[in-house]
Formats: sequence, C-alpha cells, structure tokens
Amino acid sequence: MTQPWGIPDFGEQKYFGHMIDERAVRQRWDLVGSKLDERGRRLFAAVEVRTAGWGGLAIVSRLTGLARSTINRGEDDLDAEPLAQGQVRRAGGGRRAVAQVDPGLVPALERLVEPVTLGDPMRPLIWVSKSMDKLATALTAMGHPISADTVHKELVKLGFSRQFNRKADEGSKHPDRNAQFEYINAKVVAAQARTQPVISVDTKKKELVGNYKNGGTDYCPKGEPRRVKVHDFVDKELGKVAPYGVYDVTANTGFVSVGITSDTAEFAVASIRRWLDRMGRQRYPKARELTITADCGGSNGARVRLWKVELQKFSDATGLVLHVHHYPPGTSKWNKIEHRLFCHITQNWRGRPLTDRIAIVELIGATTTKTGLKVECALDTRTYEKGIKVSNAEMAALNIAGDDFHPEWNYTVRPRQTGNS
Repeated sequence: MTQPWGIPDFGEQKYFGHMIDERAVRQRWDLVGSKLDERGRRLFAAVEVRTAGWGGLAIVSRLTGLARSTINRGEDDLDAEPLAQGQVRRAGGGRRAVAQVDPGLVPALERLVEPVTLGDPMRPLIWVSKSMDKLATALTAMGHPISADTVHKELVKLGFSRQFNRKADEGSKHPDRNAQFEYINAKVVAAQARTQPVISVDTKKKELVGNYKNGGTDYCPKGEPRRVKVHDFVDKELGKVAPYGVYDVTANTGFVSVGITSDTAEFAVASIRRWLDRMGRQRYPKARELTITADCGGSNGARVRLWKVELQKFSDATGLVLHVHHYPPGTSKWNKIEHRLFCHITQNWRGRPLTDRIAIVELIGATTTKTGLKVECALDTRTYEKGIKVSNAEMAALNIAGDDFHPEWNYTVRPRQTGNS
C-alpha cells in the first residue's frame, strides 16, 4: 500500500511522535503471546499497549484479536497484586458454573442416575453404569442443556466414579475354614521338618490349542501385531489341553502334565506319579510318605471316589504313605500352586497364541521367576475315560483312615501290602 504522498507503508504507524512496528508486534504475538493462557494473553497485550503509547490499544487489539475491554483488564492486572499460582481469573471472574445458571440440573442428574446406581448407598463411594453421552442427551431432552464433559464434572462433585468389578465375596464360609488352614499349615510344617515331600496339586483351566487370541500383551515390532482367528471355535484336530500341575512347596519347583483328553482323577494321579518319577525321587530318595494339598473339588475333589481309588493304587505301587488335605470349599485361591506356579505360567505366555501342543509344553517349561522357580513339563497323550464308576465294594477295600479333624477333608492312604506302611 502506498500513502497519498507516495511513501510506501512498511507496517509502521506513528501516533504523536511514537512509531509502532506492527510487524514486530504481530511476530511477538504469534511466537509468544498466542501460546499463553487467558491471563498471560491479557498481560502480554497490556504490555504491548503501554510500550506503544497513545493509540496502541486499537492496533494491539486488531493484531491480537483481543477485545479492548480484555486488554484494559490486563492493564489492571499489571498494577494489581499477583494471583495465586495456577489461578487465571480473580475471584468472581469467568462464566458462572452450569449448576448455578440452571439450579434444576443437579437434582435432575441425581434422579437420572439413581435407578442405575450400584453399591451400598450408605458408603461414601458410589458409581453409575450409564455413559456420559447418554446422560448428557437425556438431560438436554429434559430441558437442561449440558455437554458430556460437564456431566462428568458434576458427577465427580456428587461423589460418583467409574470402577471395575472386584472379586471379594467368597460366598458362605465354613465355620472351620480358618481352622482347616491352620491344620494344613501344621501338617505341612511337620512333614518338612521330617524332610518328607509336600506338594500342592490342581488342574489349570483348559486351553484352546491353535492360532487363537491369548490374553495379555507382549513386545512385537510396531504396527505388526500377531494375527489370530476371529472366532474361538475348537479345532477338531488340536482340541483343548488340560494342564495338571504339581508344585513342590519346599523346593519351589513345579511339574505340569499336559493332557489331551479328559481331566479325570485317573489323569490327576498319573500326573503325580510322573512328578515322582521325574523329579520327586531324585530330590527325596529316602521319602517314605507324601503330603498332598488339593482343592475340595475338580478331578482331585474330596468327594471323588475315583481320586481315592487311584491314590490307593499309587500308594500300593510306590509304598508311600499319602497324607491328603483339602482346602475348604470356595478357597481354591489359597492353594499354593495357584499363586506360586499357575500365575507365572499365565504371565509367561501372555499375548502368545498357543498354536500347538509342543508350543504349550515349551512355554510352560520356560517359566521362571526371580525367586528361583523351575518348571518341567511333559505331554501326556494317553486317553482317560470319563464317567468311570466306583462301587461300594471297591471303596470298602481301600486302606484309608480319616483324621480326627474333619476326616472328609483330611485322610491318610496307606499301602495295602504288608510291611510297606
């Protein structure tokens, strides 16, 4: 642009002897002022106006886009006491809270979430199951315009939060629950004092074999996640596997037998036998007895007749006296094998598809911990039939004696051959 007298305009304006370099003001605003918070922008513009002198207010307002009244407040802020750290506006400044503008909003929100409120109303922490968007839409339809973000802020003020379910209720407790724990602990300590083996046994949940999604995450090249099947339909050829674990409480070692058929009591005892042959005899060459702790249900349940029949066969074949102790119903998580062996196996294969049986065996066998856990694993390809019935006559022939304390949970199996007990 050229002035009427022919001199080019280089972006400078002169007011009463002061030259304002608009380009410099614009550059400072773009580089610094525009990146500040609300209060910082006001103060920046106010400083520019004072530096420019008379007439600078109009130019700074035009260059920054801030209203003149906003810049005037910035000048007032320059002369006032500094605000507390993090505070942008003085007390009473800014838009009024939506709950103040619309007094009926909060009561409407409380009525809206009340039918879906979870938990004990007497507790200080409650939570809702509706999404913020749904609540905002419902409130707007009721005549209370509000955004999803503001709904969240109001719910926080009311003491609501979103939470996961927490496994905490174990159901009804047996009156001798704790007493059984103490009894098991005393028996285990006594066996260890006699340098006799103590094992914790259980079946890990059955696992699908094939290129299926496995829980957890693992490191992979960025943008190259492992591709797995969309649906978890059982592969007819690979099927499922049933890992049965034996954890040596004293040695901190584990053995897992990976069965390919049914998880039966016969398979459970066969797994214990394999542990004894592969690991137990080597560590306890002079073992005369074996203490077994197990859950109250499943293939090694306290009421499973076949479990006791197979234990008797095991005792007869090895000459070992078996002391069996079951945890009370609903307390399987206290079984040592759960948090000493199985949890580490799950961690070791997280995010990895269990593509075939050999991969499962290798992943289990590679499980270690900082505390020195070592695990061996073997595939059991034998077929174990389901539904085997045990007659009363077979049960009567067993050499089993119950303990004085809860004999249904605690019992001893002795060899039936004379001289081996």
